[in-house]
Amino acid sequence: MKTEDGVTPPGATLVVTVRDELRRQIQSGVYKAGDRLPSESRLTQDFGVSRTVIREAVAALRADGIVEPKQGAGVFVLAAAETTPQFRDIDTDRVSSIIEILELRTALEGDAAALAAQRRSPAQEEDIIEAFQRLTTLAREDKPTADADFAFHLAIAQAANNPRFSEMLSLIGIAIIPRRMLHRDGDISTPPDYTRVLEQEHGAILSAIQNADPDEARRAMRTHLKNSQTRYREQLRLARGQG
Repeated sequence: MKTEDGVTPPGATLVVTVRDELRRQIQSGVYKAGDRLPSESRLTQDFGVSRTVIREAVAALRADGIVEPKQGAGVFVLAAAETTPQFRDIDTDRVSSIIEILELRTALEGDAAALAAQRRSPAQEEDIIEAFQRLTTLAREDKPTADADFAFHLAIAQAANNPRFSEMLSLIGIAIIPRRMLHRDGDISTPPDYTRVLEQEHGAILSAIQNADPDEARRAMRTHLKNSQTRYREQLRLARGQG
């Protein structure tokens, strides 16, 4: 896939390339505040990618407070003054800051997963499955997974069929994925020893939702996020060169 200037950024994933091109088009005024982005099917054709890639790219823009989906109407560009506010005082140099976010997510997303197990529509279940498959594929190929990870969690929040859950994930924004906070200049690939764990934990959440088991869905999500707290501490230690 190529951007408007005809160049595909070296090493960029399709999601990152689409995300960055859409951001560029918004910043350059191709799409202005209040404009609706083209439909998912149109963007799929324009960029020559799958709808899963488009969804992940849009999810990343939403996490950054650039666009906002409106149910049944499409995805709209936000004005600067209307962008989703971010949590204050998030400092990646403080373990406590990210742990606070992960603790919040554990409470929030545990219930979102339970509700998704009860309320999801067939289309929403398909979205969760596609997001999981995309995440798994990227992890197995040792490619960056942060945007796909966010898309998976967002799909579950949306399947709770209470818009406040997905709104809260967007409010948290980039802090939802600790490894992305550690590497602001770009996402990093998934370590080989983490690929299996990533697949197992997300797979357990997906299975519980598919089995319509709210208690197990809540437990699987909470387990995943509590384990993430442990992994974040280790990532921070390695990022600081203490490993």
